[in-house]
Amino acid sequence: MDVFPAFFPLAGRKVVVAGEGEAAEAKARLFDGSPAILVRLEGHEAFLPGSYAGAVLAFIAGDELFVQAAAGAARAARALVNVVDRPLMSDFHTPAVIDRGEVVAAVGTTGSAPMLASLIRNAIEARVPEGAGKVAALLRKHQEAVRTALPDLTQRRTFLREILSSPAAEAAMAGDAETASRLLTEALERGGQAAGRVRFVAGRGPADLITLRAGRVLAEADVIVVPSGVEPGILAMARRDAGRLTPAEAGPDALIALANGGRQVAYLVTAPLDPHDLKALAEAGVAIEVLLAAPNP
Repeated sequence: MDVFPAFFPLAGRKVVVAGEGEAAEAKARLFDGSPAILVRLEGHEAFLPGSYAGAVLAFIAGDELFVQAAAGAARAARALVNVVDRPLMSDFHTPAVIDRGEVVAAVGTTGSAPMLASLIRNAIEARVPEGAGKVAALLRKHQEAVRTALPDLTQRRTFLREILSSPAAEAAMAGDAETASRLLTEALERGGQAAGRVRFVAGRGPADLITLRAGRVLAEADVIVVPSGVEPGILAMARRDAGRLTPAEAGPDALIALANGGRQVAYLVTAPLDPHDLKALAEAGVAIEVLLAAPNP
């Protein structure tokens, strides 16, 4: 990882855009509808450190003399500086942004290929529902209640995962915040206990042919079973904090215990499944899903 991505809270924070023209206008549009205090600077005013006092970020666009003077003034005021189209003069790079309110995703290329970042952004944006920010707002509203009711991290994570595909999330996306809150509260009062599952995912690859559903399974799993021969690109789709087991450690008894404990298990498959193991899981009442078929290239 050549750069570290970070998100700056904007509520009540000062952001400065210095310069004129389309480049400056484009930076200013990034903050349309945000709670930031946006300040526009032009001319000699942009060369005064006092103009940037209290600013957390400064975006500067213009000719060489303008950006040199304005960047120096902004840094003197301890603002972080982005100089448009001059990555070597910048303290940070502006990513391609997906804005869903409280859900924000960003794609960056360290300033080297902004068009590539935009293409990737477009591909991701199509998969992020418009109402995703409303679901995030629902979870933020009930964050402390969930933490109090479910102090165990694994149990809390399982509950939140189930909520994301529940009627509560559907109500939030539809804009019915009152119903969403009521449904989430009712689910929490039931103890937040969710059933564990064991899902078998094709592990040989190629990674770019894995189905969207299988990719989501890997992203959600609490435990990953990793045999030899797994395609590294597929394994990279799993959460980094997920537990890892070898097939020798993940026999039927171990899988049953994990599922009964509410864990989501993704078993990467690189060899034929043992039907006796599947039968043992089914007889124990464990929910099983097999995702081995890959789409045609």
